[in-house]
Amino acid sequence: MKNPEELKQIVKDKYASIAVAPKDSSCGCCGEKEIDYSVMSLDYSGKRGYVADADLKLGCGVPTEYAGIKEGDSVLDLGSGAGNDVFVTRAIVGESGSVTGLDFTDEMLAKAKRNNEKMGFSNVDFVKGDIENIPLPDNTFDVVISNCVLNLVPDKHRAYAEIKRILKPGGHFCISDIVLKGELPDDMREAASLYAGCVSGALQKEDYLDIVRQGGFDNIEVKSELLNDLPDEYLLEAVSQEAIDAYRKSGAGIYSITVVADKF
Repeated sequence: MKNPEELKQIVKDKYASIAVAPKDSSCGCCGEKEIDYSVMSLDYSGKRGYVADADLKLGCGVPTEYAGIKEGDSVLDLGSGAGNDVFVTRAIVGESGSVTGLDFTDEMLAKAKRNNEKMGFSNVDFVKGDIENIPLPDNTFDVVISNCVLNLVPDKHRAYAEIKRILKPGGHFCISDIVLKGELPDDMREAASLYAGCVSGALQKEDYLDIVRQGGFDNIEVKSELLNDLPDEYLLEAVSQEAIDAYRKSGAGIYSITVVADKF
């Protein structure tokens, strides 16, 4: 069993390799095998503010759709990668708002900053930092967003405490993330982890929402829930067809959810 720092290093190393890989290549988030890590991503190409070079298809939702972001807002994107959600958010907040992207992978930050240099936005910033210890002041942001990143964080209680700390009073978050419903057999969970990236860090849906409640948030609502139906052809490399059939009949599954909640 790896400790939290070892898990973080695995994630950091894999996202670094994704950042420097050719854009059309496949790469794993948590497994050594080359995989299609975009399996859970949704199409951003029609979104206002979309920057193709910033879209590495690492998300599992579109949090900006449900975040209630307004012109002039100050927004923080946790695990901002190459800047995909940051630039879509910048189109919403306009010149009077600001957007900060936070990531702990140097290669991702470098890519995001290069993208912003091309765009020339003075109200966009990218900061290095750990979600469990965000290096930003209390009560700073109107909105916090994140896209398929919190499931990678070992201490989710600490992460949500930090989200509450840096939100302004009356602020809110909108986070897309991976959760489980029902029990996945160990071999199926391992196979899914290799394909979809760190499913091993995902919690049961109700346990995940309990962490949000314990974090002191109000008006918690799941705005979107999507079953990620992983293809048999990859799972067959790790488990039998019988195991796959039993899994599909069990009602268990890996879901992408988008959750919103308010700071008290």
